[in-house]
Amino acid sequence: MAQLPVLIIGGAGKTGSRVAAQLAARGIVTRTVSRSSTIAFDWTRPETWGPALDGVSKAYVTYQPDLAVAGSAEAIAELGRIARAKGLEQVVLLSGRGEPGAQRAEAALQAAGVPWTIVRASWFNQNFSEGYLVDGVRAGELALPAGPVPEPFIDVDDIADVVVAALTDGRHVNRLYEVTGPRALSFAEAVAEIAAAVGRPVVYRQVPPEAFAAAMRQAGVPADIIALLDELFTVVLDGRNAQVMPGVEEALGRPARDFADYARRAAATGAWRA
Repeated sequence: MAQLPVLIIGGAGKTGSRVAAQLAARGIVTRTVSRSSTIAFDWTRPETWGPALDGVSKAYVTYQPDLAVAGSAEAIAELGRIARAKGLEQVVLLSGRGEPGAQRAEAALQAAGVPWTIVRASWFNQNFSEGYLVDGVRAGELALPAGPVPEPFIDVDDIADVVVAALTDGRHVNRLYEVTGPRALSFAEAVAEIAAAVGRPVVYRQVPPEAFAAAMRQAGVPADIIALLDELFTVVLDGRNAQVMPGVEEALGRPARDFADYARRAAATGAWRA
């Protein structure tokens, strides 16, 4: 690999922090950027994008709040153009399954002319332990608009492993990996796995989308995030992504981690301690 640093956009996030740690363990210098970093990067301020890409070899890109939102494809197209102009060797993009906006962003990166790798991921296991679902699990009841549709939840440690492989092995350039867990679970089944891991009752309750949105508003969640979650739960989670995909094994030569193993590991850390 080149001696120039690897740029990580979203280095404090679930995948970005893990990718940064793995690269550091390999002795690879990284530049993690955010709105508050020394070299700032802000998706709402395109003037920050070019300086963040100065003097780096490759980039791992996570888009905030999500590639499903309007304008993401245009932003990724511009970022790809800048990356090509600055001579980056590769851009690795984290994408989402079954989201038309995400697929437009993928196409925009592919058309930008910079070498690319796309990691298209299912719902994260760690949303239950490190994200917006953790409080419900700790309280013993998770209330969401999701019905019995199964989802092959993915461990973010697997995503990070695939991203690091892509950044350090040229065989992954210009490849798309659709990564999922090894089996599909409904949200109710996933919560049951968590309850078994923590050894106490945790129940799942399906609520109407309107009630979920009202609860989010009461909790002070921004309107754009509420709209995004509503789309993900009521539109994207319709069965289109229920199929298990082999991206982890294709990229790494090993099976994806199982949700039950994730639940046991997370429980052991005390993430769900009431």
